Amino acid sequence: MAINTIIFDLGAVLIDWHPHHLYNKIFTDSAQRDWFLENICTNDWNEEQDGGRTLAEGTELLVKQHPEHEVNIRAYYGRWAEMLNGPITGTVEIFKALKDSGNYKIYALSNWSAETMEIAFSQFEFLDWFDGMVVSGIEKMRKPEPAFYQLLLNRYNVEPGQALFIDDNMRNIIAAKKLGINSIHFTTATELAQELKMQNIL
Repeated sequence: MAINTIIFDLGAVLIDWHPHHLYNKIFTDSAQRDWFLENICTNDWNEEQDGGRTLAEGTELLVKQHPEHEVNIRAYYGRWAEMLNGPITGTVEIFKALKDSGNYKIYALSNWSAETMEIAFSQFEFLDWFDGMVVSGIEKMRKPEPAFYQLLLNRYNVEPGQALFIDDNMRNIIAAKKLGINSIHFTTATELAQELKMQNIL
């Protein structure tokens, strides 16, 4: 079946979001920065906020567990905007080309806090280009849960075999493929463009 729907992840695909952008300013030693992000403000902890827990609740829980790191914990969401390092220009150009072709419906499926999503919308006008968006913090579920993908498919009447999903996290790619959604593991915009051209999508 021909592809008629493109589903983009946002962070690290279209938006250069990473805690390093903030914590490089806080830690002069990269080993200390990495230790903090691997042991205190972890990906698992952040994903709980992406899944619907409030930023305040997540922050206070962590401060209670690690009071000696309170200042740096509070910086995570207090200075969250500093984790945004702008758009990933090459991918945004691909998005625009796909949009301008008129051949595809284009959706976003993202693990993102509903609270910080507002900051992103204020900075990136291309977020308004989507035909629809499913955000984990709003829906209270997240990738790689099958129900989260199914929610997008059902809401926008998308046939899995006619959709292409683009994500930087292999865990999320594997989950999509199990649902019959064609998928590309994102590494760079250049490689994505090459793959899309090979598939006659771009």
